[in-house]
Amino acid sequence: MNNLKLIVLENIKELGEKVNRDLKLIRKEDTNYLINVKNTRFSNGEGKVKIEDTVRDKDIYIISDVGNYDITYNMHGFTHHMGPDEHFGDIKRAILALSGYQEKITLIMPLLYQARQHKRKGRESLDCALALQELEHLGVNHIITFDAHDPNVSNAIPNLPFENFYPTNTILEDLLKTEELKDILVISPDMGAMERARYYAELLDSDVGVFYKRRDLSRVVNGKNPIIEHTYMGKDVEDKDVLIVDDMIASGTSMLEVGKMLKEKKARKVYFIATYSLFTEGIEAFDKAYLDNTFDKLYTTNLSYIPKEFKEKPWFHTVDCSKNIAEIINALHNKESLSPLSNGKEKILKLRKKVI
Repeated sequence: MNNLKLIVLENIKELGEKVNRDLKLIRKEDTNYLINVKNTRFSNGEGKVKIEDTVRDKDIYIISDVGNYDITYNMHGFTHHMGPDEHFGDIKRAILALSGYQEKITLIMPLLYQARQHKRKGRESLDCALALQELEHLGVNHIITFDAHDPNVSNAIPNLPFENFYPTNTILEDLLKTEELKDILVISPDMGAMERARYYAELLDSDVGVFYKRRDLSRVVNGKNPIIEHTYMGKDVEDKDVLIVDDMIASGTSMLEVGKMLKEKKARKVYFIATYSLFTEGIEAFDKAYLDNTFDKLYTTNLSYIPKEFKEKPWFHTVDCSKNIAEIINALHNKESLSPLSNGKEKILKLRKKVI
């Protein structure tokens, strides 16, 4: 009997349906793995989740995007956009709706809830750690995420399996097949993203550089010390195809400033690569920067919500990661090792030699 089932919450429906499709292909089964789930919102903002299929003795995989800001409901007569806290609340509701009848619960939360509040500086909340402990208390058996802001947050749940995958291989496969890259140089936009940049460089067998952000520590603007200057440290970028890599783009200000400096230093092409493109300050600055030849293209994933109009931009390229999730689910369900899904250097190097 096939007991693998998916609970795809409303905030990640499009990606969840692709995962269901890919699972069918991988497992060579004409089976619908999706469980019918109903999300309800009351007009005062409260909510509930109802599972409309049997879950007894099922291997359950809950998939949710806490970053989807396009889910709305009517609250006190106003149109309200759901935020991460409400999406996380619905994850907990889905777990509670299972009522303990399931065999196992694996939560796949590509954009880790409260990942940006992963450590404490002074008297402030430690939200991500608390959320993970809450999930463990509710009975989650396994947590899967992608490109966590700080994977060390898993220390909050030492007895709960926590897997942090990187979509690097999938992004690079797409990039190498789509673009005509020549002399590649990988650059980190700041010191914090240097480890990620080195990983990209190792996969591509290329050199790596970094920008140092000098901040004004005497002022705080929008919760951060404003950046005064970007200083580049690394190999000459002239006539090179530069990949600027980071985990996420929020406002994107730093990324655009770095791109502009690299073009002034005569880089041939500048590609932005980010697992998550949030555009919290809007996308207009990227439209203008593209027209000003500040960068050539942005590569990002569909692991978190992207508005349709963004996908239609000439500089915007979406990398589909549904197969990654389907392969992870299939391996876990079959009790197979996940290590092969993380090792793709040989394949990337072969592809690079083939296309360059």
